[in-house]
Amino acid sequence: MTQTETSVKIVLDRWNASIKSGDALISTLTDETFQKQIAPGKNRGIYLLGHLIAVHDDMLILLDMGEKLYPALAEPFIKSPDNVATPMPSVAELRAFWTKQCEVLKQKFDALTIDQWFEKHTAVSAEDFANEPHRNKLNIIITRTSHLQYHLGQLVLLK
Repeated sequence: MTQTETSVKIVLDRWNASIKSGDALISTLTDETFQKQIAPGKNRGIYLLGHLIAVHDDMLILLDMGEKLYPALAEPFIKSPDNVATPMPSVAELRAFWTKQCEVLKQKFDALTIDQWFEKHTAVSAEDFANEPHRNKLNIIITRTSHLQYHLGQLVLLK
């Protein structure tokens, strides 16, 4: 295995382990628990779950892997703060969205070659990418893994 292949494997292994941890945590929390705030005045668990799905949905666009699966989630979970008055899917629906989205992302990630991980993502211009080749698809996985871990750490507080 080359160093490049090893680097990609390390990043994807961390992503997959984080998703597995997320699956385990999400399955242990009740629907009622997801309605609780992480701390007084902070986001509810349902908001964080929806937020993770919406952010991961954006990855499909950023990685040039197709259209979002759940575009309607951007408004309540990215563009707006948590608000009990905001209409949103049920926890059961969000759990199903999470599962489906994780499956789709895994299939798409598995289909990429090592070289494709080092191609530019869609939020960077060709000119900027020429000067900053680290702004690639693999870097998106690194930043989104950190984002996922941060919010899973918050969700643990609901236990």
